[in-house]
Amino acid sequence: MDAVLMLLLVAAVGYGIKLERKLAALRTGQIAFAQAVTELNAAAGRAEAALANLRASGQETDLLHDRIIKAREVKQQLEVLIARAPTATSRSREEEAVARPEPVRSAAIAPSPAALVNDDDERARRMAALAERIQGMTPTVASAATGRPARQCRRHRPGPDRRRLR
Repeated sequence: MDAVLMLLLVAAVGYGIKLERKLAALRTGQIAFAQAVTELNAAAGRAEAALANLRASGQETDLLHDRIIKAREVKQQLEVLIARAPTATSRSREEEAVARPEPVRSAAIAPSPAALVNDDDERARRMAALAERIQGMTPTVASAATGRPARQCRRHRPGPDRRRLR
């Protein structure tokens, strides 16, 4: 009977050692799992912050989109005004001439028609320059309207050294 008891005791000790190894492996896995959960929690926090930034950026984008649409409308209105400017001024001068006759002036004092055309051209150039500054017209439209090449700011200059400012 003692031999059977000793045999059972040896089997129990062997099983205890085997069980201890499995428990040690389980504890190691539990520690690794706890670290993974901690890292996952930190990643979830970063994702929430990124989503908040994305939402804020989306709202800013919507605001900028609305401003761009309004700016395009203003640009179109200015282009219409620039296109109508010479005809409107000539109409108003004709109406003034009909409404009140001008006294006869000597040829030396009367403004020449070329001077009136130059005033209209100068006004059209100034309006085009104003429209360009306000709305960022393309250089080709601005040069066609003003008759001279458009100046370019640092942001829109072509070349390899061009950097986008944000």
